[in-house]
Amino acid sequence: MKIGTEGQTGSLGTESQMREPCPNIERRPRSRRTGIAAREPVAVVTGASSGIGRALALELACRGYQVGLVARRRKALEDLACEIETRGGRAQVAAADVGDRQALHAAIQQIECALGPVDVIVANAGLGTPTRLAPLNVADVEDTFRVNVLGVVYTIEAVLPGMLDRGWGQLVAVSSMASFKGLPGESAYCASKAAVNLYMEGLRIALRNRGIAVTTICPGFVATAITPMDAAAAPFEITALAAARRIARAIEQRKSGLIRFPWPMAMLMALICRLPDSLVAQLVGHDEGRSQPSDAPSR
Repeated sequence: MKIGTEGQTGSLGTESQMREPCPNIERRPRSRRTGIAAREPVAVVTGASSGIGRALALELACRGYQVGLVARRRKALEDLACEIETRGGRAQVAAADVGDRQALHAAIQQIECALGPVDVIVANAGLGTPTRLAPLNVADVEDTFRVNVLGVVYTIEAVLPGMLDRGWGQLVAVSSMASFKGLPGESAYCASKAAVNLYMEGLRIALRNRGIAVTTICPGFVATAITPMDAAAAPFEITALAAARRIARAIEQRKSGLIRFPWPMAMLMALICRLPDSLVAQLVGHDEGRSQPSDAPSR
């Protein structure tokens, strides 16, 4: 049972859901800080080619942000940028794998040269690969941690020095409710998301008086192209658009801390965390890598 993530859980809903956000871009700056208000704020979203990342990029553009788009699939990013610009917004494409530190830093530098300093970074790209036992798929585990953990670290590293110099910014990482419990068949995925939670928590405490908000997003099942349509396999599933709007509100309100949604899934996960292992296995299934979390491979 893989829960929420990045471009990340469920089946992607319909194309109309993904393209619904707004008919025309609202051209207004959202930053409250003097100086930044003179320009439209810049938000960069990794994993923007599909799922939550794509929906969030559209939603932020609707709310007046210039949007930097990062993912591996350039064509998908160019199509998204064209859609944003057709509606009157501004977007900059930079293709890169978040697990490649040098390439990612070059991509974000390219975006800053085109749009200006980054005010909000959303480390959304992620990978969901089942953890198998016989044999243990170590290469997949390594790739999961490279993308889901180091990808977040590299993304933040690219913009944090500038934010510290300006005394302003927001760091956002898309984690998952699967981060709260090690689930059978999803050990690496759950562990990688738990690492993201603690990494962001440490940053939040360290940056509490530096003008930088640190936000960790933990969605449940989000409808994307790779998740099962079976409601029993993805309880309380929400659309990518609904998830994007929740995240965009948290960004506009500069919320620091850990944000979980939808609340019924948060309650269910809290219950699962208190159950004995035997019941967890029965509830979520114990087959190796049987389930997928939120819109997984969206790098």
